[in-house]
Amino acid sequence: MAFEPVFNSSQPKADSDFWFIIHEEKLVVRQNEDAYSIPRFSDVKHIQDSLAGAQYFGLKDGSPCFFADLPDVGVLADGFEFRGIFELLGLLEDELLLVAGCATQLIRWDRSHKYCGQCGGPTQDKTDERAKTCPDCGLSCYPRLSPAVIVAVVKDDKLLLGTSPRFRTSFWSVLAGFVEPGETLEECVVREVQEEVGITVKNVRYFDSQPWPFPDSLMLGFTAEYAEGEIKTDGAEIVEADWFAADNLPNIPPKVSIARRLIDWFVENHSKASS
Repeated sequence: MAFEPVFNSSQPKADSDFWFIIHEEKLVVRQNEDAYSIPRFSDVKHIQDSLAGAQYFGLKDGSPCFFADLPDVGVLADGFEFRGIFELLGLLEDELLLVAGCATQLIRWDRSHKYCGQCGGPTQDKTDERAKTCPDCGLSCYPRLSPAVIVAVVKDDKLLLGTSPRFRTSFWSVLAGFVEPGETLEECVVREVQEEVGITVKNVRYFDSQPWPFPDSLMLGFTAEYAEGEIKTDGAEIVEADWFAADNLPNIPPKVSIARRLIDWFVENHSKASS
C-alpha cells in the first residue's frame, strides 16, 4: 500500500503534509474542477488553533498525514467543502479515500475515549504509542478493530451475490459479517452464509485482507464452494440473493473495496473466456 500507518507524537509539521480534517462525520476537501483533493498544511495552518485532537498517523507516498477535528466550521476559508467519505467515491483517489476513512476512525476513537470506561476519569494520550491511558486507574485503551469476514461463494461457475438494506447505494455484493467471540474465521464464514442465505459452504480458503474503517472493520476475505441447500434470505441483513455468471453480473461495488477484488477474482477464473 502507498499508505504506511506510523505513530510519532512529536512529528513536526511541514507545508506539504496532508491534513485530514473532520467536522462531525464529513471531510474537509478542496474542489479542483471535477475532482477533489485533501488539504495540505499550507492550506489550513492559519486555522490550526481552531483544530482539536490533531495527531500524526502515517505516510501517504512518503508525505506525512495528520488528522484533526474541526468543531467550528466558521473558521474555514472559501474554496473548501464538507463531503461524506462515500460521497467522494470516484472523485477522490481511492487510496486517499481509505486514508480518509482511517482518519475518521481515529477521530471517532479520540472523541469517544476522552474519559475512562473503568473509573470515569479523564484520559491522556500516550506518547510512545497510539493509546489513551487513565492516570487514575492505569487503564489503557487502543483504537478499536472489529474483524469481519467477506466471502465469494461459487457454485458451478456462478457467484453468490446479495443485496442489503445497509448498502449505501443500490448494488449487489458478496456476503460479509462480523466474527463472534470464540469462533475461527472459517467458522464465521460458514455461519454467516448459513444465517444470511440458508445454504452451507465447504472448502473455505483465505483470499486477502483490507482495512475498512467504516467505522472500524478489518475485512478478511475468503473464497468458498457451495455445499448444499436452497437460497432463503434472512430478510434483515440480506433481502435478495441469487447466483450470477461472470458475463451477467448486476451492479457491483467499486474497485476500492475488497468485495470488488473478490468479484474480479471470480470473473478472471470463471468467465467463458478463461475456460
